[in-house]
Amino acid sequence: MEAGHVAAILFIVFGVLVIVRVPVAFALGLACVPVFMIDDKLTPFLLMNEMFKSYNAFVLLAVPFFLMAANIMNSAGITDRLVKLARALVGHLPGGLGHINVVVSMLFAGISGSSTADAAGIGSLLIPQMKKQGFSPTFSVAVTACSSVMGVIIPPSILMVVWGGLMTVSIGGLFLAGVIPGMLVALSQMMTVYIYAKIYNYPIYSRSTLKEAVVAILQATLPMMTPMIIVGGIVAGFFTPTEASVIAVLYSFILGLIIYRSITIRNIPKILYESARFAAISLFCVGTASAFGWLLAYYKIPLALVDFLKQFGAGPVSTGMLVACAFLFIGMFIDAIPAIIILGTVLWPMAQFAGLHPIHFAIIGVISLAFGLVTPPYGLCLLISCAIGEVELKKALKDVVIILLPMLGVLMIVILLPDLILFLPRLLMPKFVN
Repeated sequence: MEAGHVAAILFIVFGVLVIVRVPVAFALGLACVPVFMIDDKLTPFLLMNEMFKSYNAFVLLAVPFFLMAANIMNSAGITDRLVKLARALVGHLPGGLGHINVVVSMLFAGISGSSTADAAGIGSLLIPQMKKQGFSPTFSVAVTACSSVMGVIIPPSILMVVWGGLMTVSIGGLFLAGVIPGMLVALSQMMTVYIYAKIYNYPIYSRSTLKEAVVAILQATLPMMTPMIIVGGIVAGFFTPTEASVIAVLYSFILGLIIYRSITIRNIPKILYESARFAAISLFCVGTASAFGWLLAYYKIPLALVDFLKQFGAGPVSTGMLVACAFLFIGMFIDAIPAIIILGTVLWPMAQFAGLHPIHFAIIGVISLAFGLVTPPYGLCLLISCAIGEVELKKALKDVVIILLPMLGVLMIVILLPDLILFLPRLLMPKFVN
């Protein structure tokens, strides 16, 4: 079979299965079956073999450990300390609690690496408070969901760990490259909150005294050391990303059990169960998506795409926009990790041909996929926030779109200014990032 025929079978079958509400993880595996049955050179056992090979990856152990670290931090009440710090820093701005929401998400992103943990932990704490203070329920839900996507952009990011392991890209370099875009996303959202606050006269907090600010900083110092330990250790070469994830878990347990004593031995089984449940959902998708991606590579579909685009003479900017559009679209329907495995491997040869730096290509993909966490029909972070805020999803969409528009501007900056994204990796890891 030719590449076009195989691509048509895979994507049409997958699309039909998703439309009829088959879970994405199963849809990816089932879409492979017709190709395995039609081609005499392939057997269904290859499907299982490719799934097993994908699971047998040391770097993937980082996924459950980072999720566990985020759950421990949530259970330990770390979010409360971050809220106090954010209030001391930005609570006096118009729409104070909205700014606090964004800043807490940015700070928590540097600890967890998971947007869903961000949405659940911060949302359960701040959405009810925002509603009590007179913020619109739809805006409260929208700003919580949109700010939570920084969890996959600001290091340590689970998506960057998966991307680096799959594409053989420096994970430390990816972490450093996510810092500036993450800060720009936070700034764009704070600008939106400011405009909303001026239009709807949302309340503010009184400015914190110097003593209150110092106390808040001291209380949040130990949790805020987490990203420095993880990212600093990886960049300095002290440990691998997987080892860093284990250290994050141990450090979180030390904070919760020994220093703050906000976690007891009785809490541990629940933390382990929740971490295993979320990790299983993500990792099962990895197996079926890897089999799907293997078929694409076996029939040389990525190379066929490159040959097709050569005639248009695509440059770095146009290719970057095409990559962003592709990830924005697929992120609306499936989880980010399988999207990386399937679409990342397909688009990478095209990005190489256009001259995109592998880290620049990765950051475009990760930021684009972050939008999928708040855009239906997938929109997992939006679904979580709506459930917490008791708001219908369709009612929150208007505010979500308004908040996402400046974020699209950040994505354009990332595409147009690769040197800005690569500044920190080139400065701190010159041996690994050219």
